[in-house]
Amino acid sequence: MPEQSKHLTHLDESGTVRMVDVTAKEMTLREALAKARIRMAPQTLHLIETNQIAKGNVLEVARIAAIMAAKQTPQLVPLCHPLPMTHIDVQFSLESTQGIIHVEARTRVTYKTGVEVEALTAALIASLTIYDMVKGVDHTVTIEQAYVAQKTGGKSGMVEFDPEQR
Repeated sequence: MPEQSKHLTHLDESGTVRMVDVTAKEMTLREALAKARIRMAPQTLHLIETNQIAKGNVLEVARIAAIMAAKQTPQLVPLCHPLPMTHIDVQFSLESTQGIIHVEARTRVTYKTGVEVEALTAALIASLTIYDMVKGVDHTVTIEQAYVAQKTGGKSGMVEFDPEQR
């Protein structure tokens, strides 16, 4: 386990919750990539692909929701620092025969702390938006395996994670 991971940074020495003080940290370019997967009936995914969901263009609404959510992360997660986001990108890839949508949310900032939580927020809100928009036609929709796949910047440099490689 890396040295910096041996203690919880949101607790002080007495166990009181605190926001981490990043005042002395260096400003660096930081990026994060979060991934999520949504599974549904293949017929439902076909409706999304052919823009036949009554609520509208599912993937574009999910993309906008994800971008908005990433920018609002400090309002959702109490101890997150407000960050001057410089880039948020949300992409979808579809496995039509399996009924799977893969979400990738990439965030970027030049700041003193990372953007992993913002990327994960974007991936999850995109997934939740997709769920909400199709739940009326498919009661089997599930959101699966959301995780931070990659982060760069700061002291740690490049960190990658693949849940299949545990």
